[in-house]
Amino acid sequence: MTIKTVSTNLTHGGVQGVYQHASKETGTEMTFSVFVPPHAEGATLPVVWYLSGLTCTHANVTEKGEFRKACAELGLIFVAPDTSPRGESVPDDVEGAYDFGLGAGFYVDATEAPFATNYRMWSYVTEELPALIADEFPVADMSRQSIMGHSMGGHGALTIGLTFPDRFKAVSAFAPIVAPSQVPWGHKALPGYLGEDKARWRKHDAVALIEDGARVEALLVDQGTADNFLEGQLKPELLKTACASAGIDLTLRLQEGYDHSYYFISTFMPDHLAWHAARLK
Repeated sequence: MTIKTVSTNLTHGGVQGVYQHASKETGTEMTFSVFVPPHAEGATLPVVWYLSGLTCTHANVTEKGEFRKACAELGLIFVAPDTSPRGESVPDDVEGAYDFGLGAGFYVDATEAPFATNYRMWSYVTEELPALIADEFPVADMSRQSIMGHSMGGHGALTIGLTFPDRFKAVSAFAPIVAPSQVPWGHKALPGYLGEDKARWRKHDAVALIEDGARVEALLVDQGTADNFLEGQLKPELLKTACASAGIDLTLRLQEGYDHSYYFISTFMPDHLAWHAARLK
């Protein structure tokens, strides 16, 4: 695979780049961003993956996440993929809703028409893009990586981290959808992409994965108390109960007065990156 450089900028002694490539998984051009911190020639570095939420692209966290200073100090490569395939031929929600279709891939491999051809974000994020990053950037052994995300991306980070615990040394999330099988966003996305068999949904539901035996040593979750989606869509108490029953060390921090925005994410981003770095090193 080859990549096209869209832009590069020097920042905090490192390089923030935006890149494109032709994805075999999605059948589309995909855009992603990578921050490479300053490092000695020939050195290799651990990787932190960041998965974004509904309506977002790579650009939201790249422009608003305020991660570069911490990544430069901690020696972390920061990778931000897109949230769905894009293009004129890619099917969208018939009514153009924000919570399904373009910008809302939910990090699954769709099996339902007409989405199955392009909406293969699970395989894209867990297989295709990691192989490309390993080839093109100064990454350490790919077992030295971690994953985090926000909202729908928090859902993706939790489910991927729980599925591949040997690969991801740390897993954290900002305001994640912890149990999509039990909330309206999931009730729309999961049958739309995966069909009506709820057994298929369980591998894409963090609470269900834990109930079914998936384990990681520890999780870090920050949730704002002024988040408009807290009670109806996010329900962190379900994750707390599941982790307590499974013996998973969950640090769930309810941040008073914070909402669902990147003002919230950027405030606690350095905490998360330090938590990841301690486990990656």
